[in-house]
Amino acid sequence: MAKLYFRYSAMNAGKSTALLQVAHNYEEQGQKVKLYTALIDIRYGVGQVTSRLGPQRHVDTFGPETDFLAEKPQVACVLVDEAQFLSTVQVQQLHQLAQVKGVPVICYGLRSDFRGDPFPGSAYLLALADDIEEIKNICTCGKKATMNVRVDDDGQRIREGEQVAIGGNERYRQACGRCFYSS
Repeated sequence: MAKLYFRYSAMNAGKSTALLQVAHNYEEQGQKVKLYTALIDIRYGVGQVTSRLGPQRHVDTFGPETDFLAEKPQVACVLVDEAQFLSTVQVQQLHQLAQVKGVPVICYGLRSDFRGDPFPGSAYLLALADDIEEIKNICTCGKKATMNVRVDDDGQRIREGEQVAIGGNERYRQACGRCFYSS
């Protein structure tokens, strides 16, 4: 039976690397996969899943209008990067794709934003996913990082602003709960 999987972590934990590895594993066995990333994430170009380790791959994008059920992929697995940007309806569609159509769906994304608030897509993934796994990361203090901190151009913490501000290491740091609240 196919499942909806949610693999989450703080920033910089290797989610995109893990997604690319899963795609490679399927394809190495002669299986077709369908990969998506968020249309709004253009850090490395439109439709690029890029690992900080170097591997990169052009993939399809999803935006607010994407209907995952209308796409009817003939694949062994669907992989979604930046899954926090999914809408609640899209998460329901991906759950249905797994449960009714029998296509495993593995989503990778952040659980919460720089304020500690959940992303709507992540909240629904936590509610509907059949299998949830945290990808571990480390805070600068050495403890497990579970939170995200947004910083400005001078490396100073930003505590207010829009939920979504696309960026990588220049804009975000991972932190444990203690450092998140004390910095």
